[in-house]
Amino acid sequence: MNEGEKKVVSRMIAIYCRSKHSSGKELCAECRSLQEYALQRLETCRFGEEKPTCAKCPVHCYKSSMRMKIKEVMRFAGPRMLFVHPVAAIRHLYREHRHDRDFTAKVKSNQNR
Repeated sequence: MNEGEKKVVSRMIAIYCRSKHSSGKELCAECRSLQEYALQRLETCRFGEEKPTCAKCPVHCYKSSMRMKIKEVMRFAGPRMLFVHPVAAIRHLYREHRHDRDFTAKVKSNQNR
């Protein structure tokens, strides 16, 4: 799942940067920094391939300033993904639903032990 998450977050940052910073094809320095940070956090996620979406994750691994920035990016770019990358957006929503459901079930079963 992490490879798919990396693609989605990179696409969202690109949509945001093009719209907000008029950067063309290349990301501005601020957005490039955010992308590198997000990809690094995904790479070191302690849940690995079992990773839930960040919104439902019990561990917040982003610094608060970066977490606020990525939320802003996702709120802006999320709905636009349906128009720019419709297949990727639908695939992401499906994976998000499936993985969140599986992760929640696993956490509940571990709590009952």
